[in-house]
Amino acid sequence: MTADPLLRARPGPARRPRPSEDEPPPLFRQAAAEIVGTFFLTLAGAGIEIVDVLHPGDIDRIVKAGAPAAVVAAMIYSIGDVSGAHLNPAVTIMFALRRVFEWRRVPVYWLSQIAGALLAALTLRAMFGTVRSVGLSEIHLTASRAVVIEAVFTALLLIVILNSSHKHSLIGTEAALAVGAALFACGLVAGELTTASFNPARSLGPAIVAGDFHNLWVFLVGPTMGAVAALGIVAVLHPRANTDEQEAAEGKS
Repeated sequence: MTADPLLRARPGPARRPRPSEDEPPPLFRQAAAEIVGTFFLTLAGAGIEIVDVLHPGDIDRIVKAGAPAAVVAAMIYSIGDVSGAHLNPAVTIMFALRRVFEWRRVPVYWLSQIAGALLAALTLRAMFGTVRSVGLSEIHLTASRAVVIEAVFTALLLIVILNSSHKHSLIGTEAALAVGAALFACGLVAGELTTASFNPARSLGPAIVAGDFHNLWVFLVGPTMGAVAALGIVAVLHPRANTDEQEAAEGKS
């Protein structure tokens, strides 16, 4: 017996259209990824400073430099396809100035990064109280020298990030190794001088929770100067941005 032609002609359930792989993920997903990533970065960077106070002598400069570097590398692997894993307002502004990241997304990314850092600082405050001022970024030399150190090493880090993104189709998430290694090296040198922040959000979160804004400007101005310097250097190395940079900066659906 043949099937009823009306039944055969009945259409099945409509399928959802698949998002284009060339488009970045929705902004709310990118914001969520930046909150999560910056939360764990700040938790590691500020948290290791607290652990150093609670267990003096057990934490050396290698561990202090390695903790945030490892988290950044892990986040690039895990959420890089969603938001580009900026985790740092200096990285976001660098990509925007390079014209591979939409300016309308910049405020959302900044707010998400600050929110993530603030949540991390509040978590540390709840767990450890006011020990080590909630992992506050500190300087151990003059402010003028500190801002130069933050600028120079932020520039080094961002040069690695931008040049890695320029070759995104070749190295993909393996850029996490280069970025993590660069952050680790910067932390080894600058960790005992400026707490090796290189990240305005990471410094701002603990500062707000601790209510201590002394020398905070160093960690806002220094990384910004570093981003501008990195852009100038990369403009010489790679005068024109390519689609790889945009994909690395925005992620993919």
